[in-house]
Amino acid sequence: MNYLLDNPDAERIYQEILLKIKRLQNRDVVNSMGKRGIDYKVNYGVSIPLLQGIASEYPNNHLVALKLWNKQWRESMILATLLEEPEKVTENQIDFWVRNFPSIEIAEQAAMNLFSKTGFAYQKAFEYCISKKLLVKIVGLLIIGRLALTDRDAPDENFDPFLELMSPLSKDSQLATVFSRIFIQIGMRNPNLHGLVIRHAAILKTIDSEVSLDNAELILNELDCEEVRAIIKRRSNGI
Repeated sequence: MNYLLDNPDAERIYQEILLKIKRLQNRDVVNSMGKRGIDYKVNYGVSIPLLQGIASEYPNNHLVALKLWNKQWRESMILATLLEEPEKVTENQIDFWVRNFPSIEIAEQAAMNLFSKTGFAYQKAFEYCISKKLLVKIVGLLIIGRLALTDRDAPDENFDPFLELMSPLSKDSQLATVFSRIFIQIGMRNPNLHGLVIRHAAILKTIDSEVSLDNAELILNELDCEEVRAIIKRRSNGI
C-alpha cells in the first residue's frame, strides 16, 4: 500500500485536488471539530458537500485515490473514498484502510462511498462485525446498513447472518450510536425482513443486559407499528 507507480496524469490531478482543498480551508470548522475531540493530523475543515463537488470534477481513478489516501489529510482520505474505482479495490486494500481509520467520520464515508460498492461487501461486513476492535465492528455495521439502503435487488438471505449477530452486538454500549439505526434500515427493506428484525429485537428483551434492552426498545418503537408496516408494504408493491 505504500508504493505508487509514476503516472503524470494522476500526479497532476492529485496536486490539483490538494490545492483545491487548501483553498477551501475553514478554520472555524477545524476549531469546532477540535473542541468536540475530533482531531486529525491535517484538517482543513472542508465540508462534505464541497468535497463531493471536487470529486464530481474528476473521473474515478484508482491511482489518484491511493495517492490521496496515503496523504492522510482528513479531506484527502474522504476524497479517496469518493474517487476510488470499486472494481479495482482489493480485500487487502480495504483491510489496510480499515486498520488505519482515524475517526468514525472517515469510516462512515468509506462504508457509504466505497466499501458497500465492492464485490465482497457482504463478506467484509460480516468479517468486520465479528472483529474484536470497536471501530472495525462499526465499519461492518455501516457497510451492511448502506447495503440495506442501496442494494435493492439483494436476496433477504444476504442479511440473515447479520440478524444472527444482533444478540451479541446488542450488548456493546459503544455500538449504540449505530446498532439500532442499522437494523432499522434492514427492517425497512420489505415485509419479510421487517418481521424478522422485530422477532430478533424481541429476543433482545430477554437478554440480561440494559444495553440490549435499550436497543430492543429503539428498534421496536421504530418498526413495530401499523404506519411503518403500511409504508413497507407500499414500497414492496412499488407504490
